[in-house]
Amino acid sequence: MGIPTATRPLRPWTAPTASDPVVATLRLPGSKSMTARALVLSALASGPSTLSGPLRARDTELMAGGLRALGAHMSIADDDRWLVRPHPLAGPAHVDVGLAGTIMRFVPPVAGLADGRVTFDGDPHARTRPLGPLIGALRALGVRVDTPTSGSLPLTVFGAGRVTGGEVVIDASASSQLVSGLLLAAPRFDRGVVVRHVGPPVPSAPHLRMTVQMLRAAGAAVDDSVADVWAVEPGPLTGRGWEIEPDLSGAVPFFAAALITGGEVTLRGWPRSSAQPVEQLRALLSRMGGEVTLTTSGLTVRGTGTVHGIDADLSDVSELTPALTALAMLADSPSRFTGVAHIRGHETDRIAALAREFTGLGADIAESADGLEIRPRPLHGGMFRTYHDHRMAHAAAVTGLAVPGVELDDVSCTSKTMPEFPALWSAMVTGKS
Repeated sequence: MGIPTATRPLRPWTAPTASDPVVATLRLPGSKSMTARALVLSALASGPSTLSGPLRARDTELMAGGLRALGAHMSIADDDRWLVRPHPLAGPAHVDVGLAGTIMRFVPPVAGLADGRVTFDGDPHARTRPLGPLIGALRALGVRVDTPTSGSLPLTVFGAGRVTGGEVVIDASASSQLVSGLLLAAPRFDRGVVVRHVGPPVPSAPHLRMTVQMLRAAGAAVDDSVADVWAVEPGPLTGRGWEIEPDLSGAVPFFAAALITGGEVTLRGWPRSSAQPVEQLRALLSRMGGEVTLTTSGLTVRGTGTVHGIDADLSDVSELTPALTALAMLADSPSRFTGVAHIRGHETDRIAALAREFTGLGADIAESADGLEIRPRPLHGGMFRTYHDHRMAHAAAVTGLAVPGVELDDVSCTSKTMPEFPALWSAMVTGKS
């Protein structure tokens, strides 16, 4: 997949460089993954639900807008508490997915339950993101889906007010969201669903575990005891209160600042038991030279100012690849990241984009089929293109901590998951957080 041409706005954003160890205590927005799943489950429930501490960002507002277009009542004016009242789902409706994989993969199965025609489209690059396995699965489950292409947006779901459901085989090696989308709507299918994955390993397994955990919390019967098989029984979903955790993926650039500068960053409000892959992150940051602790104050990362290179399979935590690549650029030894071939189909081809932009800053970095190899050497400032990808912006900001003159062509793309990012980041680096 090629990298789309990025348009340089009039005012690039210069990433601030740290002159002292970063010491900060932060409260970050809620998890995008949890917010998206809670919205879908709430729209399909038998009674009202509330989301406490949800993420307000482009992806989640578009998710709420898509479900509202299908008939769900969404009250999201309060930043800290959203209210969802389910209502019969119906078309005609149009769903703008933006550039969000969660919307393009979670909402079409919901649209199958609507009575009427539902169209889906989004940003230009959204049309390159893989949807073929989901489209095929929905058709096998009795949903009429029309698309002018073989497996991408735009598409139209002709909802019949019900979905037969049953057993389906899918290759979800491109994204775990292909499975999650089917599972989240499955309790409302006449026969539920049995999803069997056949193909290379499904990436981002913690996100699938989150889907199963949240389905069970909403009252669904889910059996995931057999590897690569998920069975959801038909039945009602219960409206409930959802406590949304802080977003772990969004926190990683801030934690990286502690490692690079020899500082200390604490993320407040972190739960003792998390649906997100905290242990995987703890292990990775520890290997790279950090100390990670969880206390009543929050999740804290301390650094020494020395970053170590690592060899790591990131298949379970692929969202962290851009920020970890930036860390590896500043390490004392080479790094190799594998298991992330699927991120070529994310907001951009992240492997190619990272290799291209870091090479432009003087890096010795090489692509592999499923990852990156980094051999640290001194970097210089320059323009770092984001390709409208929030994680690319995070990587550039992390690099700028130690490399003066790193400019982002479009820091506004961070609004996808954290509109506050530029202000939070600058305040942290300057000690004003």
